[in-house]
Amino acid sequence: MRPGFLLDPEVAYFNHGSYGACAAEVFAEYQRLQREVEADPTDFFARRFDDALWEARSALAGFVGANADDLVFAPNATSALNAVLRSLRIRPEEEIVTTKHEYGAILRTLGFIRANVVLVEPEEVVASIGIRTRAVLVSHITSPTALVLPVAEICDAARRTGVLSIVDGAHAPGQVEVDLDALGADIYAGNCHKWLGAPKGAGFLWARPEHQEWIEPFVISWGYHEDADFGERHGWQGTRDPSAYLSVPAAIAAHASFDLAGMRELADAAEQRLGQLGLRPLRGVRAPFMRALTIRVDDSSGLAGRLYVEHRVEIPVYVWEDVTLLRVSIGPYTDESDLERLVSAVRDTLAA
Repeated sequence: MRPGFLLDPEVAYFNHGSYGACAAEVFAEYQRLQREVEADPTDFFARRFDDALWEARSALAGFVGANADDLVFAPNATSALNAVLRSLRIRPEEEIVTTKHEYGAILRTLGFIRANVVLVEPEEVVASIGIRTRAVLVSHITSPTALVLPVAEICDAARRTGVLSIVDGAHAPGQVEVDLDALGADIYAGNCHKWLGAPKGAGFLWARPEHQEWIEPFVISWGYHEDADFGERHGWQGTRDPSAYLSVPAAIAAHASFDLAGMRELADAAEQRLGQLGLRPLRGVRAPFMRALTIRVDDSSGLAGRLYVEHRVEIPVYVWEDVTLLRVSIGPYTDESDLERLVSAVRDTLAA
C-alpha cells in the first residue's frame, strides 16, 4: 500500500467505494479546523462561519462546474436526495422512473414516500418516460454494479418531455469529470468523501434555480425565512461540526496529486486477472476505478468474511438481482502488491 493514507497497512483495502479514505494531509487539515472551532466556538460560528462556508462552497462549485449559489453542502448524497424526494409531494397517479441499479437506501426512500416506481434497465429509461412520469432518477455511476450511465442523454430526454431529472452522483466527483452546468440535470447530489477523498460527512446538493424554492431543507433552522436564498435555507443545520465541509478545498488539492491514469490501469488489471479466475464484468460502461464482477459462490457474506479474516483483504461481496458480485475499488493508495494479494486470496478461497 502506498504511503500517505491512514489505512491499516496490514489490510489490502478494496472498499474505497463504500466509505472512501482520507489522505493524511487532508485529515490533518480536518483536525486543524476542528481545533480552530473549539478554540473559540462563538467567534467561529458567530463571525466566521458564513465566509468559511462560502469559500468551501465556491471551491467545490468550481470543481464540479457549477455556480456556488446553486450548490449547498449536505452530510452525504443520501441526505441530499432525501431532502429532494421528500419535498416532491408525489401524487398517487404519478410515477418515478429509475433503474434496477440504484443505491438501496434511495430505493427505500422512494418506498418511504410511497412513490409508484418504474424499475428498468438503464437503456430502457428514456423509452419508459410517459405521461404519468413525474421524475427520472438515475445514478451517474451505479453503486452496486459500478457502471457509468448515460446521464446527459437521459436528462436531455427528460427535459424535452417536461419531466424532472434527478441524478445520484454519489460515486462521480473525483472519479469522472463532473460539469453540472453542461450535464443537463435539474437536480444533482454528490459525495465528497468517496473518490474526492474529503472527510466523512461532506456531500452536496445542486439544483437549477427554478427548482430551488420547493426543495425543503432536511433541517429547518435559523436560515429558513421568507427572503432566504438556497444557500441560507440549507446552510445552517443547527450547531454541528462543519469541519468536513470546510476540508473540501484541501481534498480537491490532494486529489490533483493522485495518479488517476495509474488507478484506472490497476482497475483494468484487476478485472483482467480476476477474469482468469472466472469472475466476469457486467454489461455496460465500467467505472474508471471501480468494477463489479460476477462470482460463483453460495455464501456471499461468508466469502467476504473469509477474505478479510484469513487474508486481510477488505472487499465487499453481495447479492444483486440474484447475482453475486465482488466489487473492486482502486484507491489512490492501492498498488500492485495489493492487487497480487487480492488475486491470490480470491484464488485460494475459491479453491478451498
